[in-house]
Amino acid sequence: MTPVPGSVARVEAILATVSAGRMAATVTTLASDDFAGRRVGTDGGAAARAWLADHLAALGATVETDDFPVRAVPDVYAAATVVWGEGATSTLLVFGREVAVHSASSDAVEVRRGPLGVAGSGDPTGRWLVVPTGMSLFDAYGDAQGAAGLLMSRAVDADGWQYTTLAGPDPGPLPILTLDADTHRAVLAAAATGAGWLSGNTPLRRLDVTGTNIHATFHAAPPGGVDLLLTAHYDGVGDHPGLRQPGAADNASGVAVVLEAARILSAALPAGVGLSVALLDAEEVGALGSAHHSQRLRASGAHPLVINVDGAGLLDQAAAVEAGGLAHALLALLDQAGRHTGVPLAAGPVASDNRRYGAAGPAAVGIGAGMGGYHSPADIPDRVDPDTLAAIARLVVATVCLAAPAPATLSSPIGDKR
Repeated sequence: MTPVPGSVARVEAILATVSAGRMAATVTTLASDDFAGRRVGTDGGAAARAWLADHLAALGATVETDDFPVRAVPDVYAAATVVWGEGATSTLLVFGREVAVHSASSDAVEVRRGPLGVAGSGDPTGRWLVVPTGMSLFDAYGDAQGAAGLLMSRAVDADGWQYTTLAGPDPGPLPILTLDADTHRAVLAAAATGAGWLSGNTPLRRLDVTGTNIHATFHAAPPGGVDLLLTAHYDGVGDHPGLRQPGAADNASGVAVVLEAARILSAALPAGVGLSVALLDAEEVGALGSAHHSQRLRASGAHPLVINVDGAGLLDQAAAVEAGGLAHALLALLDQAGRHTGVPLAAGPVASDNRRYGAAGPAAVGIGAGMGGYHSPADIPDRVDPDTLAAIARLVVATVCLAAPAPATLSSPIGDKR
């Protein structure tokens, strides 16, 4: 379906109002110290939520919040203090880079010192056991009774950080530290000589908290109309003690795109199209916010077309698009919008809230366009590209603008390559 010239001119006029500067300012605000990384259940998350709710209300939306329980959120409540050495020599490891607390670790705030050993070899009692590369955590537990703890290798990112995860295994019986590959090799070699030692702690507790989604309704869809839901998660992995993790690309950038699209569309929504926004909590602990919201939609019989934006930090060749549910018509709209705006699209994994919506029934697409510094202190506003913000916002706005003319008749869904 090809838009008539008049509609093309109207869409172009609307797209011209997209402001990269406004979105960059939103990213900077959400990544600021005041919001402390926006982890679910924290004061920083609550402060971000209040700011976002006020922002949506100022755009003219009817805003409500919706609470849900979140269990066992990992909380590193003190920086781990880890020193290792051979004989009288010692090296203090840098928290977040050379050493971090494994998400399956037990909580041990008191520093434990013991000789180094190799997991699966010799008497483990009182030793920090270095787990050889390739040995699973499950296998390491098999011969670790009485050990001081486990030391596992972990890759670092291009900036030298070990990234933070909140979703993961249940806590195990031992303290567990992760070491960067170089440190792990050195510590393993020292363990083999019998002269190595390590002292360290794992201050990691699990908290039961409350997550809170933000729902904003701009225009209800008329009977027979098209109902669009724009979503993005506003939570992040949160700060560690002495370690800021701003969460600029993941996912302040996605929130900024959704807010900018809502600002523009609230005043220029096509006839026959309804628009609402959901800013979601607890994505980082298993997409629990979207799981809660999607079930609420299902119970009410609502079937919106869902566009989820997870990362708009830096467009590399093409934006990734993942579809769920009966999304053929929505994909066709998005494809047409991509061609109109010049934003290249490619089928690819977007492992975010879109999957929860698609699994619950609504047609859903996830859009991802880069996350520099993923889950680490390197995820700062300066690494979010304003041109990428503008491109993804234009893509979303164009998709909604094209939704009015019978989307089910559109064709040419996204392929693997453009």
